[in-house]
Amino acid sequence: MAAAGAVPDLITAAQTSEEAFLRQIFVRDQMAEWSKQPLIMARADGVYYWDVAGKRYLDALSGIYVASVGHNNRRVIDAIRAQLDVLTFSPPMHGTNPLAVQLANMLAELAPGDLSTVKFETGGAEVTEAAIKLARQYHKLTGSPGKYKIISRYQSWHGSTLGALSASGLKSRKTVNEPMAPGFLHVFPPTCYRCPFGKEYPDCDITCATLIESVIDMEDPATVAAIMVEPIGHTGGIIDPPEEYLPILREICDRHNILLIFDEIITGIGRTGQMFAAETFGVTPDILCIAKGMSGGYAPISAMICRRPIADAFWGPIATNPGFVEGHTFEGNPISCAAGIAVLSEIIERDLLANARERGSQLRRRFEELASKHRVIGDIRGKGLFLGIEFVRDVDTKERFPDATALGVKVGRRALEHGMLCRFDPHWIAFGPPLIVTAEQIDAMIAVLDRSLGEILAEEGIEAGR
Repeated sequence: MAAAGAVPDLITAAQTSEEAFLRQIFVRDQMAEWSKQPLIMARADGVYYWDVAGKRYLDALSGIYVASVGHNNRRVIDAIRAQLDVLTFSPPMHGTNPLAVQLANMLAELAPGDLSTVKFETGGAEVTEAAIKLARQYHKLTGSPGKYKIISRYQSWHGSTLGALSASGLKSRKTVNEPMAPGFLHVFPPTCYRCPFGKEYPDCDITCATLIESVIDMEDPATVAAIMVEPIGHTGGIIDPPEEYLPILREICDRHNILLIFDEIITGIGRTGQMFAAETFGVTPDILCIAKGMSGGYAPISAMICRRPIADAFWGPIATNPGFVEGHTFEGNPISCAAGIAVLSEIIERDLLANARERGSQLRRRFEELASKHRVIGDIRGKGLFLGIEFVRDVDTKERFPDATALGVKVGRRALEHGMLCRFDPHWIAFGPPLIVTAEQIDAMIAVLDRSLGEILAEEGIEAGR
């Protein structure tokens, strides 16, 4: 990996010697494919990126659902700079720091219900791992040591570390790393548009939720510790559940002494138009995990917020209660906490939650207009500024394009060529712009998508909506 001081050299290499440059870095995409058209961002401001060649890109993805209050936000930057002069690291094994206490109090006050105890981590995978550990340790401390199994969903993504990956349900990311950790079970997600049980909502009895209780019964409730779900699934194509789904999970968990964990790494911190998707759906989990937009991309931080009765189980004399056994070097880092406080203050004081709802409604309307125009958009899913569209060959039968067509990937890459970053998969595309996005910028994003989709349909000779 290149040293930090070599950034100018990297930019020069990117512009003059692609092969030499690629020897110095690793990126998430497959290297051979990425190297054909390497994307190297140089700077960002508001809802825009600029690459090393000076080309500007609309950021319809908040980087990767991270830049919640926009790039180059002076409030956040100033808060970090001020903290650099005071305290950059506090000893996590011995205590905490004022910024961590302040941020924890802010989160506890903002979180719904009695979600009131906060544990900081560094990233999304760390915090979902922590939630798994918390669930298992909680049951050990409360007299149910046999409860260790975690039920999660196919098509879910909870992180790249082994425990989080074991809970995830993406075969493309799991198979190459198998065998996974034991104690993880998967159920089908609430994909109403393509029901895995061949049913139609609302005449389906919400089988995707009620069947989970049958799984628990088959496994033995005395062995199940938690159900972990993303309120709106991402990697399966923005899986927005029916309104009954999460309340049913809450009831099931209550009946069987099972903890309900919400992975709000993406949906938390305003993405759905409320501070937490738990509020959007009106369901309070036992454990809520947040990351990404929490610090706006300015410093790595995540947090697990649990209900008071869960936290109370870890309170007691050290001789009989070890507390929550979990820790990482940079948890509660004062620089990261300064960023988190500034981000939350920005969202609250500028009422960016209202903006997320308003701009989200606008984005949905514009997606609907595109669906009427191009007739290859079969479904529009999501909440607030977390929306996706699914491409289909036939909108009446929901017939998909062959996987090899990869329409979503082609459209997404063409949009990148036209100066817009979005999330794309073979069958779907998703938008998640910063919460500061304006009406004009939403229109500009849709214009790029409209142009890109039209061009690809023409080039592929696709006759849609037959």
